[in-house]
Amino acid sequence: MLISIIEQAILILASGWLLTMNVRSMQRFPRLLPLTTGLWFGIIAIACMSMPFTIGPGVLLDVSDAVIFVGGLLGGLLSGGVAFILAAGFRLWVNESGAFVSIISMALALLIGLAGRYGYRNGWFRLDIKTLLPLTLLLHGVGIAILYVTIEPQLKPHLLSMIVPFLVVAVPLTLMLIFILTDAEHRQQQQLALRNSQAHLLAITSALPDIMSVIDDQGNYLDIMAENADYPIDGDARRVGKNVRDIYPPEQAKQLMAYIARTLAEQRVTTLVLELNTDRGPRSFESVAQVLDSEINGRPAVVILSRDISERIKDETNLRIAAVAFESFQGLLVTDKDNRILRVNRAFTEVTGYSQEEVLGKTPAIFSSGRHDKAFYKDMWHDINSYGHWQGEIYDKRKSGQIYPQWLSISEVKDNEDKVSHYIAGITDISAQKEDAKKIHHLAFYDNLTGLPNRRLLLNRIRQIQRGSAKKETLGAVIFIDLDHFKNVNDLWGHAVGDKLLLHVATQLHNSLNKEDSLARLGSDQFVIVLGARAENEAQLMTQLDHYSHELLNLLDQPYTHGEQSLRSSACLGMVVLEAHSQPPEELLRQAELAMYAAKASGKRERRFFEPQMQDAISQRLLLEEDINRGLGAHEFGVYFQPQFNHDGDMIGAEALVRWHHPTRGLLAPGAFIEVAEAAGIMSKIDKVVLLRSCEQMTRWAHNPAFKDITVSVNISSAQLYQHGFVEEVLKTVHSTGANPSLLKLELTESILVTDMHQAIERMRQLKQSGIRFAIDDFGTGYSSLHYLQQLPLDQLKIDQSFVRRLPEDANSLAIIRAVIAMAISLELEVIAEGVETEAQRDMLLENGCRLFQGYLYAKPQPAEQMNRLYCTTHARALG
Repeated sequence: MLISIIEQAILILASGWLLTMNVRSMQRFPRLLPLTTGLWFGIIAIACMSMPFTIGPGVLLDVSDAVIFVGGLLGGLLSGGVAFILAAGFRLWVNESGAFVSIISMALALLIGLAGRYGYRNGWFRLDIKTLLPLTLLLHGVGIAILYVTIEPQLKPHLLSMIVPFLVVAVPLTLMLIFILTDAEHRQQQQLALRNSQAHLLAITSALPDIMSVIDDQGNYLDIMAENADYPIDGDARRVGKNVRDIYPPEQAKQLMAYIARTLAEQRVTTLVLELNTDRGPRSFESVAQVLDSEINGRPAVVILSRDISERIKDETNLRIAAVAFESFQGLLVTDKDNRILRVNRAFTEVTGYSQEEVLGKTPAIFSSGRHDKAFYKDMWHDINSYGHWQGEIYDKRKSGQIYPQWLSISEVKDNEDKVSHYIAGITDISAQKEDAKKIHHLAFYDNLTGLPNRRLLLNRIRQIQRGSAKKETLGAVIFIDLDHFKNVNDLWGHAVGDKLLLHVATQLHNSLNKEDSLARLGSDQFVIVLGARAENEAQLMTQLDHYSHELLNLLDQPYTHGEQSLRSSACLGMVVLEAHSQPPEELLRQAELAMYAAKASGKRERRFFEPQMQDAISQRLLLEEDINRGLGAHEFGVYFQPQFNHDGDMIGAEALVRWHHPTRGLLAPGAFIEVAEAAGIMSKIDKVVLLRSCEQMTRWAHNPAFKDITVSVNISSAQLYQHGFVEEVLKTVHSTGANPSLLKLELTESILVTDMHQAIERMRQLKQSGIRFAIDDFGTGYSSLHYLQQLPLDQLKIDQSFVRRLPEDANSLAIIRAVIAMAISLELEVIAEGVETEAQRDMLLENGCRLFQGYLYAKPQPAEQMNRLYCTTHARALG
């Protein structure tokens, strides 16, 4: 029996190994596994039946029931059934006595095994020793009981004596087989779970657009879990065993090694962004590293997941740019395809007054001003739907209710299916531009002071009236108005008073107009009235203009009160007939201006109609202006000198007077060209010539003992005095010619000083510091006050010849002369009288304190060459 026990134990252990190998080898064929397992259980059961415990003749006891039981318990109905069929067939084939009892015993064993399987599968119990021991005892007890009932009586005592030894062997062997197989199944399940987990991880890592690498602390690649074709380093170069220093450039390798060291030191997940040069240019890669829980080959290692984030960085940059752009100075609004507002920016809120919360979910119709009809919006949406874009000027309404102009731009946004998903609208408040345009238009076409049309708009109005006259076959007129002596008002009372007077005149003129007439201001004191549809023929028009112009003169002559002063604004008028398109507006305006100048030449409160000969006079002026410029270029302008004498008859100075040596007209005095030169703005050029020639002559006289102390007076015009760089130019001329500045005297008229007294004083003082002296010419005819006269750095007052000429008969002139002399004495200034032509005039001036004289009594203006003979003559007369 001992031998049978050992054989059964060996057989059970071998069967456990065989069944375990069967499970491993049949993993690839899971549907065949239950069948092969049943075959092996059947074979093992047959083997157990071949090595039984012999109780008596024909009475055998083995553990085949235990094998069938385990087959049903662990393999299920298919495995247990196959094992039962094989074992039962073997019993029947052997045809031993007791085969039927053995088959019944195996059948009950299978049923017990299946019942146990059903129990633990439903969670009633577990396959542990507490459950399996009673179940195994029941199994073998049932088998022994069946055998006991079926054997002969004389063998029953012997069977009873064998029960305990049999159970001692059979129960542990049965339990051992169960535990071997359950442990094998458990290990197999773990391996399957591990394979499934690995397959799952491999599927995940394969789907990631990354490379997953395991690298130790020395930079050696230990494993590569995923490949990424987009990674810049070739896959062959990243094979296991390579070092990062062999793959990456030195700078990047250094960064990666430092990154691995930091991850190992901090023992946490870390990130690194690495810049690498690839075939597609510079790319950015983000790596995420985690320390492995266990060392590999005795060294710490990290697993690194690397991904190309170049596109993400680009997208993030674009998003940041888009976010900044969205919050730009232009108002932006985003709607969905149904035109419901999704988002607005800060600029939109500032323009409209609506916050984002107030407009979300609403349509832009809440901004409608009501100024645009349905046709306007229909056309707008037609363009948007047809071209994907629309822009234009539109009027909208702010939250406050204010209607304002804006420039609106609307664009479609389409999805991947080319369907409209959103609309983006950009708005710009153009209220300021509109207002600026109005201001620019006003500045371009209207006078800033009076608000009347200027010359540019006036010409347009003339064209309009001409077209109206052509349609109605009527005549109108252009009236050019120039105020008399308006400059005197500015000089005496200041420009503020002058501006008020101009506004007063503009109001009076405007009140005299019909609705078809137009009024404009051209210059400081010049206005133009354009009359439309006044008469059907010229005779009728002349009659009406005569009456209307008379009313205008009376209207303008009405006093304007300023404080306690009553100011009058009389004027001169020039008129021309306006008819259809016979003449350009510029020509009509010029003709009216010529008529005005003709009226002004006749005195105050005069009016003139345009006549062709007026054009001839202007043509002569233009020709003379051109001739003056030519003469300056040809050096035809020179200087004559009129000597100045003291009361003893000694020549003490000379006044430089310009002369024009005209090639055809001969020698021309200033009266022939000064007025035209001043009007043309070229008087300063003539003044420069006079100053230069005078200084050159002074230098020549300085070498003549008779003339070394002679002063030279040079007249300075307003065009020269207030010209930029006047002081520097005078000093440059004096220094370049070598003239003695203390002998140079600049003569100024009172009228030019009034223009800008403070600037005149400053420039005079600068020249005074260089020794140049100053005289007031034509004193008594201007408007300067004694207060300003005290501030001027003067050396001499010159009595105007208009007063001297009336002596000795005119008492008023004498009174003025006495006052001028007294003023000069009080201010410690020299006084000289010009225009002295008779001895009576000289004697009266001498009696009243004037000691210096200039005039035809002594000498006429003459060339410098004749001054020497004059000096000799007067000197000889004084000695004789």
